[in-house]
Amino acid sequence: MKTDIKLVDFRSPENSVVYLIHKDTAISDLSFTKTEAAYLKEKIEADTDFIHINSYFKQSFVVVIDKNASDKARETLREKAHNACSIINEHKLKEIFIDDKSKIDTAWFDFSEGLALSNYQFNKYFKAPKRNSLQTINVHSSFCDTQKTQRINALIESVYFARDCVNEPHSHLNAVRFAELLGETANDTGLKVKSYLKAEIEAHKMGGLLAVNKGSEVGPSFTIMEWKPDNALNEKPLVLVGKGVMFDTGGVSLKPTKGSMDLMKSDMGGAAAVAGSMLNFAKSEIPLYVIGLIPATDNRPGKDAYLPQDVIHMYDGTTVEVLNTDAEGRMILADALAFAKQYNPELVIDLATLTGAAEVAVGIKAIAAMGNAPDEMELLKKAGFACHERIAELPFWDDYKEQLKSDIADLQNVGGRNAGAITAGKFLEYFTDYPYIHLDIAGPAFLESADSYRGKQGSGVGVRLLNDFFYFRTEKQTR
Repeated sequence: MKTDIKLVDFRSPENSVVYLIHKDTAISDLSFTKTEAAYLKEKIEADTDFIHINSYFKQSFVVVIDKNASDKARETLREKAHNACSIINEHKLKEIFIDDKSKIDTAWFDFSEGLALSNYQFNKYFKAPKRNSLQTINVHSSFCDTQKTQRINALIESVYFARDCVNEPHSHLNAVRFAELLGETANDTGLKVKSYLKAEIEAHKMGGLLAVNKGSEVGPSFTIMEWKPDNALNEKPLVLVGKGVMFDTGGVSLKPTKGSMDLMKSDMGGAAAVAGSMLNFAKSEIPLYVIGLIPATDNRPGKDAYLPQDVIHMYDGTTVEVLNTDAEGRMILADALAFAKQYNPELVIDLATLTGAAEVAVGIKAIAAMGNAPDEMELLKKAGFACHERIAELPFWDDYKEQLKSDIADLQNVGGRNAGAITAGKFLEYFTDYPYIHLDIAGPAFLESADSYRGKQGSGVGVRLLNDFFYFRTEKQTR
């Protein structure tokens, strides 16, 4: 169910409301009875910064905001919105009004964002789903306008879409169906979408993607999404590449079930982030030329599955010795990264649930990042702190290439136990000749327990990060 965010000029005192205030905001400016105002004053003086008042005919919340709009303070505001969301749905409210008296330009956005993301549900396969009541968030703020509500609605819808894609089981979303879904979703957005299926992928000699697909009964897909508005500020495109392994058994190098294979519908989290981002850019009409590339397949041990010690001829002619069929994500991404060369891109970023090593290194609270574009990486870090999808940069020295040397081919597809996340990134870099950043989202892409407004299971990580990164690039921030 979609959560709409609307700009309003008027709120009745009888409407349920969230007040965003500072500690010195006059309580007389708020719609409370004398008794409620006295209670509120007492709580604020005791440094309580989240106050819920149940007036029976309405619910009121007062959120006291630090005047320092730091990245940490902004994240705290999103988390308070998550707390409010639970109470709003408990009281079965269909709408809530945000009355922003904080005089901080990002406050309404952060609270609305946290509230809407907390309201997400994936319950389509329940016989009798319990649905959240909240449908509309009305915003009254001097810092909000129609363009900004368009942007935040586009962003929320796109995160929802990315989460839905990750949460869908493979029984309902294989590589071919995913390509169809991307085409359907792009209708009426201005996005151009073209998908190659198996015969066209064979014609393009995408050997990595075809090798991983050999064990599957369902063919692969390779989808190209293009957003090129007339007012684009860049001539050379920014290219996003997303790993679309729709389900990963590990292939012949079979994964254990408990805690590993049973989570692998999430192995297309990078593809979901790229697709969600492209949808967001089109719906928010960002003035940038962006291309999304999404190779997709499942990885199974059946049929004529590729095997350890096989040598694969990749899209660009590189030969790769396969030592582990569970290192399949880099095989399909490598073809896409080589394919991206034809665009002469300004920058390429890939997103992938690529390695368990990345999750071991940085956990679920950060994205492991590496690349050869230092200025772009610094801007990406800034965006990560702003939206709290933070970047942890790993070393990317050429020394790590030594671990990828093969005795019989140009490369081998794994580099050993040490620095596994980094050698995976260096493998991918081999197929690039442009400014490049690799984002390993294995930790935060799929959450086994609820984490505030990020929820449980598919988090949609990457969509908000790229939103802020791209708007920072245009110097037109969404917040």
